[in-house]
Amino acid sequence: MFCGASPGARPEYAEAACELARVLSHEGIGVVYGGGGVGLMGALADAMLEQGGEVTGVIPRALVDREIAHRGVTDMRVVASMHERKALMAELSGAFVALPGGIGTLEELFEVYTWAQLGLHAKPCALLNVAGYYDGVAAFLDHAVRERFLRDETRALLMVETDPDALVERLRAFRPEPAVPKWIDREET
Repeated sequence: MFCGASPGARPEYAEAACELARVLSHEGIGVVYGGGGVGLMGALADAMLEQGGEVTGVIPRALVDREIAHRGVTDMRVVASMHERKALMAELSGAFVALPGGIGTLEELFEVYTWAQLGLHAKPCALLNVAGYYDGVAAFLDHAVRERFLRDETRALLMVETDPDALVERLRAFRPEPAVPKWIDREET
């Protein structure tokens, strides 16, 4: 799970994080997240813990030392760097979902989305588009398809949903196509 260390400007963002936590815990799905105790990260972790859900935090030592780490998460993995954080989160996760957040959230999501495009993993990637927060990102990706910088099948690798129940249903139904190296032009094979 990728999400902001800020709560954002709208109460809908935290409400959606709490609703997603409810759905995930009800489905027996745990959360791997950045380990923070503030913003949407903290709201998500708190809601998961209140529901009895499993929460694994992965946080670099520098952020623990700033007292940003969530103090109630029972499985907190402290790593040396952001690179290690992202690698461990990717290893531990069965899917990748972004709630609203800033450039760190986008960077983390787009890295795993790129890895999916390259066939480095076959895990679903998704945006929970709360109150239209990710409308611009979805529109940009559609534009990139029209301009032929992004293939339709690559665009389809990033799910966009507005409802947590629908999002979890799509994640569960995800069945990846067999990986084809992206440097091979399918029209030529």
